Amino acid sequence: MNYIFFDTPAFRNSLKPFTFTRPVAAIRVGIVTIAEKWEFYSQNKGSFLTDASLQTLFPLHVAEDNLLVNGALCPTDELATACAALATGEGFTQNGVLLAARLSATQVSQWQTGSFSPKTTEYAAAVTLIAHKWDIFAQNGAQIRQDFARLTKDRTSQPIADKHTIIYGAENIFVEEGANIKAAIINAEEGPVYIGRNAQVQEGSLIKGPLALCEGAVINMGGKMRGDNTIGPFCKVGGEISNSVLFGFSNKGHDGFLGNSVLGEWCNLGADTNNSNLKNNYANVKLYDYGTGNEEDTGLQFCGLMMGDHSKCGINTMFNTGTVVGVGANIFGGGFPAKHIASFSWGGSDTSWEKYRFDKFLETEQRVMARRKKELSPAYQALLKYLHD
Repeated sequence: MNYIFFDTPAFRNSLKPFTFTRPVAAIRVGIVTIAEKWEFYSQNKGSFLTDASLQTLFPLHVAEDNLLVNGALCPTDELATACAALATGEGFTQNGVLLAARLSATQVSQWQTGSFSPKTTEYAAAVTLIAHKWDIFAQNGAQIRQDFARLTKDRTSQPIADKHTIIYGAENIFVEEGANIKAAIINAEEGPVYIGRNAQVQEGSLIKGPLALCEGAVINMGGKMRGDNTIGPFCKVGGEISNSVLFGFSNKGHDGFLGNSVLGEWCNLGADTNNSNLKNNYANVKLYDYGTGNEEDTGLQFCGLMMGDHSKCGINTMFNTGTVVGVGANIFGGGFPAKHIASFSWGGSDTSWEKYRFDKFLETEQRVMARRKKELSPAYQALLKYLHD
């Protein structure tokens, strides 16, 4: 069966700035992305039905037998089995939200134009939808547990041979080939710890599960990982991190606190950057919503920084509770910057905000990506130019 992950406008808007540059199902929560969770069951790559601005980068593939899956929907074994048993033309909904539908190629085309609707039934069991940007960190611990169980089933972990590393709950630790762990304390008694291929845990690191340290990622010397954290592929982190998700290729390499936060790809936090994740009056945190242009009540007491791809900040930056930063911003200076920083903004609390010149932005990003032996493809450059304009 061919998997197609579809976006809904409401979820796309609520999940911005992260969905400016990716479909909903390409969001990482837990160890892997939502799409990769579903692909575990199909053992085939899926494709995306997304916003026109992204469709070139994330092309759609339609086969004769397709399972359309809401891109915000995280699978369980039971849900994946139920979806596989759907007849062609049938689907599941919950509370008015289409979860999944099995469609022929003709039906997919008709569904896109609004001339066909699957015959749906209400899915009774509880489901996890990553419907808001704060859901990414709020659901992260539970998703690490589920991904860990899937990815490590019937597999044997590489041993932790370092005699100076102290381990608690060894049965909940899985280490992939090439990982390097030195003089760390790893406590997996309250949640699993997954250490990916060629990842590094440097001397003096303190790790509390759940934790996902993905392929090629690094915890620098003395890093403190307080639980429910995902450090995405090829990220470098240090200081203190709690209940946060870094998608990939992003750096928080120095001391400073990051809590209840999400960083996209290719972000960089300068040394001693800190974010607040709790208001002084303990009231619920509000976040800027791109759909309404207003702040939305998260219903959470703890909520920190949401930073889109390619955004960066200078040393000693202080982010207020519930700050949202768009794509490609460059933030510097003293004091607290604004709680919503638009994409491609240049400045800080003690300067006037300017529009980041696209040629200068592109020059910087090409340097940044070249350090990781990556290039900005023409299609990706076109997307960033579209977002800038």
